[in-house]
Amino acid sequence: MGTQLTGIIPPIPTPFRADGEIDEAAFRGVVRFMLSKGVHGLCIGGSTGEGHTYTTEELVRLNEIGCEEAAGKVPVVAGVIVNSTREAIAKVRALAHLPLAGLQITPVHYVFKPTEDATYAHFEALAAATDVPIIIYNVVPWNYLSPALLVRIMKGIDGVVGVKQSAGDLKLMADLLNAKLPGKIVLTAVDALLYPSFALGAHGTIAANPAAVPGVTVNLWNAVQAGDHARGLEIHRALLTFWNTINNDNLPACVKYALTLQGCDGGLPRMPMPAPSAEQKARIEAALPGVLKFDTEGLRTAAE
Repeated sequence: MGTQLTGIIPPIPTPFRADGEIDEAAFRGVVRFMLSKGVHGLCIGGSTGEGHTYTTEELVRLNEIGCEEAAGKVPVVAGVIVNSTREAIAKVRALAHLPLAGLQITPVHYVFKPTEDATYAHFEALAAATDVPIIIYNVVPWNYLSPALLVRIMKGIDGVVGVKQSAGDLKLMADLLNAKLPGKIVLTAVDALLYPSFALGAHGTIAANPAAVPGVTVNLWNAVQAGDHARGLEIHRALLTFWNTINNDNLPACVKYALTLQGCDGGLPRMPMPAPSAEQKARIEAALPGVLKFDTEGLRTAAE
């Protein structure tokens, strides 16, 4: 089942209102915008979606909306970002009624790092608690799982179908791809290097760039799959320039601003994340036209 989780799967940004509550109507608008760009799946509750701030009820409700809007046309992945096996199992069970294609689950991310055996046991317990395929979200800097441990988990636990490799080390992702695990997937979240990730054979991506400019990243994926590496490199250069404008500590807020400039209401970030500064907005505004020329619809202003 995890093999359908390929291509461009944006982590959907969550529009919040000024009071910090979710704007469900705007969220539906973001999902529809992504689908209109031809994305291959949706991820709800990831880092770009500020999923670490969700209550269990919010996680369930947003995934309900995502499944309604997707209507079976593309797979939906739910993000689970928690700090204990018990809490992760509770969230997974709360989602059990939904037709999810996958669960994107982090290792624990608080100060105390478990041993490799404890991390293996964590994912083993999660896989025993659900029939939904699990993707390890390898993003936590002080609990970053090595390729050897990831291979061990994927070989030993049938319910773990893949890994989303984050951070900037393309060599570690290449090592995972080189392991050639049948039936398992390696997704890239190396935002600055999506083109070489795809060229190396990554099965797809769940990352911030696809959430900000989904049509552009779909076109990049299509170019690489077609073997058009000249176009792929051209899109990569534009995406890298754009990435350098949104890659900040308030990344989700910057993604939302980029969406708003394209006519899709991204809403506000949830406190204490700050909205983009005037300088950040100016940089995004300057870079966006250069990357959106690779989007079939081109640039639209927020006013439109």
